[in-house]
Amino acid sequence: MPKEPKGKAEPKQRSTSVVIFALMIAMLLAMLDNMIVGTAMPTIVGELGGLDHLSWVVTAYTLATAASTPIWGKLGDMYGRKGIFLTSIAVFLGGSALSGMAQSMGELIGFRAIQGLGAGGLMVGVMAIIGDLVPPRERGRYQGIMAGVMAVAMIGGPLVGGTLTDHLGWRWIFYINLPLGAVALAAITAVLHLPKKRSQGRIDYTGAALLTVGITALVLITTWGGNEYAWGSARIVGLGVLGVLALVAFVFVEQRVAEPVLPLHIFRNANFTLVTAIGFLVGFVMFGSTTFLPLYQQTVQGATATNSGLLLLPMLLGMLVVSLVAGRVTTQTGKYKIFPIIGGLLITVGMFLLSTMDTETTRFSSGLYMAVLGMGMGCLMQTTMLVAQNSVEMKDMGVGSSSATLFRTLGGSFGVAILGALFTSQVRDTMAERAGGKAAAVTSGSAQLDPASLKKLPPGIRDAYTHAVASGAHQVFLWGALISIVGFLAAWFVKEVPLRGGPGKAADGGDEAPADAAPVAETV
Repeated sequence: MPKEPKGKAEPKQRSTSVVIFALMIAMLLAMLDNMIVGTAMPTIVGELGGLDHLSWVVTAYTLATAASTPIWGKLGDMYGRKGIFLTSIAVFLGGSALSGMAQSMGELIGFRAIQGLGAGGLMVGVMAIIGDLVPPRERGRYQGIMAGVMAVAMIGGPLVGGTLTDHLGWRWIFYINLPLGAVALAAITAVLHLPKKRSQGRIDYTGAALLTVGITALVLITTWGGNEYAWGSARIVGLGVLGVLALVAFVFVEQRVAEPVLPLHIFRNANFTLVTAIGFLVGFVMFGSTTFLPLYQQTVQGATATNSGLLLLPMLLGMLVVSLVAGRVTTQTGKYKIFPIIGGLLITVGMFLLSTMDTETTRFSSGLYMAVLGMGMGCLMQTTMLVAQNSVEMKDMGVGSSSATLFRTLGGSFGVAILGALFTSQVRDTMAERAGGKAAAVTSGSAQLDPASLKKLPPGIRDAYTHAVASGAHQVFLWGALISIVGFLAAWFVKEVPLRGGPGKAADGGDEAPADAAPVAETV
């Protein structure tokens, strides 16, 4: 087979690198903005007020992201990936600029919702474009890089948020998105070339509305339940009934429309359903652990807010290194089933090790435990996306990617809510046992104290609270380990279907790759 002229190949390779770099920026923006706000919230409340609506600054973003994800995916399948992706970047940047200019808490919440709408398109667009450009056999390497970007955002978000707030002001946590987004927008516009699409079908507005209502109800239940309202309150029960009815109606509608926003036939593929469920569990464990680890480190181990972010580096490095290795191995061998199995095992072991931590656990020991957890996440995060994309037809690449992203997002929302309820209950029980009648004054309204408030407590109460947080963390990680076992067992049932589009051949080394798996150099 004649080799492609060197002069022709090099520009294509450079174009590919530019596109991947732009996609990395887009993924970083979407993930970072969900993590960067927390450290700036005290300053924001001090300037804008609205303490009672504080949680909605985060909830509005999360809710809009989750609700819009499947819709962006379907629009990309129907009308072309590039134009829809550029639109999502523009929406995100517009929401960022408006959030930075907000003059009240109400305005900030509304503008954060606009940001979240754009972020839903960013996350699914990145994965779907990689799915369009890169055959599955080659895809693991690039998705491993994206997993690394997600890890950097998760760990680095609080550090960046604190630094910008301290030195430039809280508005810059939003303004910083503008130059970065402009670079991604320019690079995608100039370099990415994908076949244009124009669907003759109509957008499934009814299905989109029902899905949005159902997802909104679920996210609000997990956000409000046990915090704003009791789990058995009329509002939470009502949201549960509304969510179930909306999703049942959604399934009914999707079976009857020509262009469903979320084609249910993709769930007939056993591999797709399995890895989507595993992705849900990964989100559950991942977001749950990263939420409560800093609290344990600050309260029990005495770390500062900045240091608690740095102490998460073992998990970041484990996730980053293993993601890159898994992607390269998958590219070279075409084999991937081993990674969900090993990942499920490592996450289970890592969560169990974290559950053994108490008031005497050293930072070195907790760092080792976090490294094990991070390696497990590295095995799973992008492998599940790879298998999901390989399990759908090219015409469904957008909805396949968005479904995997959606279920991971919902898993994270459920994880934080359910594990948070367990944590709060355990902290209050332990405080009541150790501090007696004085416990209510400490844990009233919340089971979490900031380091400044903790230092003001009498030594006896402070010691009781430290033990209570350690006990609460034990419950969180122990239940996380038990839930991780389900993902580990599910991974054994994933079938290793040959990846489309190996280097000139299919993944099994047999016939040439199908035509729908075009190499990057011929597409960009």
